[in-house]
Amino acid sequence: MKIFISADIEGTAGITNWDEAKKGNPDYAEFREYMTDELVAACEGAGAAGATEVVVKDAHSTARNLILSKLPDYVRIVRGWSGHPDMMMFGIDISFAAALYTGYHNKAGTDTNPLAHTLTGTVSRLLINGEVASEYTLNALCAARYRVPSAFLSGDAGMCADAKVLVPAIGTVATSEGFGPATSSLTPGAAVKAIRDGVEAALSRDLSVCLPRLADSFELVVEYTTPVEAYGASWYPGVEHVAARTLRFKAADFFDIQRAVRFIV
Repeated sequence: MKIFISADIEGTAGITNWDEAKKGNPDYAEFREYMTDELVAACEGAGAAGATEVVVKDAHSTARNLILSKLPDYVRIVRGWSGHPDMMMFGIDISFAAALYTGYHNKAGTDTNPLAHTLTGTVSRLLINGEVASEYTLNALCAARYRVPSAFLSGDAGMCADAKVLVPAIGTVATSEGFGPATSSLTPGAAVKAIRDGVEAALSRDLSVCLPRLADSFELVVEYTTPVEAYGASWYPGVEHVAARTLRFKAADFFDIQRAVRFIV
């Protein structure tokens, strides 16, 4: 069994401030280690459930965050940004039995994580077929393009709840909860144990129930924080500039939505 894991940091247990998530800041080294420990726990849970190969996409910021010496020897790691529209899911294909997500955070505009955002700080809201989308939304639908179910997610409580809207059967571990700029969180050790056990349980069942249905067609709407970003991105082929801060793009294939996101966000 092959498992794909997309690893982010803003939903890691304890993380509360951007200084803890940005390479080069003094606080980053500590939370980079917690991010790695949670990812390793997911790998170990997958191994306990029968996985013989795990591919991990380092999917935060520089995509060079995970401490590689801590990863099990059955893991293959994808680092850096290739430029491919699969972005945070680059490396996934039809050979995987399931996709997992660690350290995930809720979408821009939500109050369940002080670090909530969608891809960049220039996006106020991103909608797919009228529903406000998170990075997880994009990534779970990307996995579904390859017929890969999304079986498990760890991150803030709001992200866990939203994940179940798209995939009701997904297993989740809520590592933290936001209160304005503050958080209430599991300890790193408690999060590691819950993630390891949660992944093993999530993968030890019929995974087909975790495959979301792809719509017959898609409408992408991006609302930017200022009109400047919207104007600059409005020249992408097929994009409609429907309001000062808003662009719209329609496509029948979700890959075309991914490709548009890659270039306009």
